[in-house]
Amino acid sequence: MATTQNQREISIDCVLGANVLLLRRMRAGEGLSQLSEYELELYSERADLQLDQLLATLVTVKVDLPKGGQRYFNGFITRFALTGRQGRFLTYQATVRPWLWFLTRSSDCRIFQEKSVPDIIKAVFAPYAIADFDTAGLSAAYKPVPYCVQYRETDFNFVSRLMEREGIYYYFKSVAGRHTMVLADSYAAHRPAPGYASLLFMPAADHAMRESEVVYEWHMGGGIESGVQSLQDFDFEKPSANLLVKSSMARGYAQSRHESFDYPGNYTERAAGEAYARHRLDARHASYQRVQAATRARGLFPGSLFKLTEHPRGDQNREYLVIGAQYALASDTYEPTGPAEAEPVLSCAFTAIARQTEFRPPSVARKPVVQGPQTAIVVGKAGEEIWTDKYGRIKVQFHWDRIGKEDEMSSCWVRVAQGWAGKRWGAMFLPRIGQEVVVSFLEGDPDRPLVTGAVYNADHMPPYPLPAQATRSAIKSNSSVGGGAYNELRFEDKKGAEQFYLHAGRDLEQRVRRDALAWIGGDRHAMVVKDSFEEVGGDRHLKVGGDRIEVAEGSASHSATMNMALKGGLKAALHAGQTVHIKAGMNVVIEAGANITLKAGAAFLSIGPAVIVGSTIPIPMPSASTVVNAAVLAATVPPAAPPTAPQEADDGKK
Repeated sequence: MATTQNQREISIDCVLGANVLLLRRMRAGEGLSQLSEYELELYSERADLQLDQLLATLVTVKVDLPKGGQRYFNGFITRFALTGRQGRFLTYQATVRPWLWFLTRSSDCRIFQEKSVPDIIKAVFAPYAIADFDTAGLSAAYKPVPYCVQYRETDFNFVSRLMEREGIYYYFKSVAGRHTMVLADSYAAHRPAPGYASLLFMPAADHAMRESEVVYEWHMGGGIESGVQSLQDFDFEKPSANLLVKSSMARGYAQSRHESFDYPGNYTERAAGEAYARHRLDARHASYQRVQAATRARGLFPGSLFKLTEHPRGDQNREYLVIGAQYALASDTYEPTGPAEAEPVLSCAFTAIARQTEFRPPSVARKPVVQGPQTAIVVGKAGEEIWTDKYGRIKVQFHWDRIGKEDEMSSCWVRVAQGWAGKRWGAMFLPRIGQEVVVSFLEGDPDRPLVTGAVYNADHMPPYPLPAQATRSAIKSNSSVGGGAYNELRFEDKKGAEQFYLHAGRDLEQRVRRDALAWIGGDRHAMVVKDSFEEVGGDRHLKVGGDRIEVAEGSASHSATMNMALKGGLKAALHAGQTVHIKAGMNVVIEAGANITLKAGAAFLSIGPAVIVGSTIPIPMPSASTVVNAAVLAATVPPAAPPTAPQEADDGKK
């Protein structure tokens, strides 16, 4: 006849059906913000149990309560092993954990933006069909987090560190066939365990008294912790803001005002910093006046409340929150072993804190540290080449980001380090969409990226062929949108071919607040394809050591508001192909040291120092219509040398 668990105070249900597995013993550990773990010693009359039949399946351990009803321990089998034989039974061991444990088996790198911590937790839980959780115990207001990164860490570590930071903790409530993760953030989220709202304290040496559901051991103690928690941070959008925050907790013992200071606090608003500082302090002081106790009460569990009564020290008789428990459960033996002292069905060693103490989870989960810089690709809105905000920040797509769509939503706005950054002055080079940039992380924090440079790759090669032109250094841009033109500042350091090269893709504009000085050791060449305009507000001085040759293929005009002087050291010639017209508002003075000759055709008039000689042709009185012709000067004009053509500047293709 098959062995059954019928009529036993403790039993197990599993996927294989009733009585296939029999529970002999169980040791269990539960606690606030802890993964519960149950170690089961099992019997079975079957020798064909397979791992795949049992791993990742639900089991429920049921314990009868003396006052009626049941207490349940529910979870998934995460480890199963054959350990031997005892009589007609094969013996097995199983480790049972809650569904949340499966998050330790999944890791990821991903980005969450503009989501509150509870919403991020829900998003992480969403792919887990087995997830069963309740957020009704969260009473605080949780603002959206602008940017939050899960980086090379398990899903469990990620949600754990977020909860620890926000002061959220959890525990598990089991019923037949399921268990629920309950999230809480205050004492008000807790209720007494059904039937166990109060427990009697009754120390007893005899086992008979211990079998009753009383508290028979009670140890209250505490330790010294920092009394002040201070945090500091910096917000570049409010660089002058003082974000130093402090939270303190007064205790009656000496040396209670020691300060714990940390930076950065990872906040940009003082209210958030004050909350984080308080959470850290609460987590430390949750151990102050902590109770360690023992009982046979079967209904207590972490997250439940109870009131202690009948303790000889009156200040101990108050309400407590159970924050941790260790259980030992044992069923009656299935094999006759002779006389032996019976084991209690359930014994419990638990930890509790008084109502006045606010529980916060300790900071156990470590935030990943990015070990050094990474590269990423600049992204932005579709159709744009440059995507930035008023601070010159950009968006990037990290190589590890499998969810991002390579658009303006791929990351937070990331600041770009510049060579100089002053108040409306400094250097500015904005990385453009498609470029590969170097990203560092402040304090190694994946939530705080900073672009520190850019690198070339096979899709974005250097502007010059290498290593052939390795002696070149340059700044070369590209027109946006569409390209096709560029600005360039280039240095050629090749020995014997040194060059400073400047290219403007369209316009070159210069503004000098005072003086502009230039020294050229050789020739200066300038070519203007169209017009040239120059305005001098004061004097203009020009000195030419050799010849000065100017040719205007059209007209030339020289005008002076005051005086104009033209002087030649040897000769001065004025030649016109048709007419030379000299006009003065009053007098015209022509003066020569030797002779003045006036000539028109064959007629001439020569004026010397002592005589005036004219041609034999009669000179009639001029009429008004011939005055101009009479004013024409015929003189020997030396031929003008043609100007030397300037050399064309480097077109950037050398």
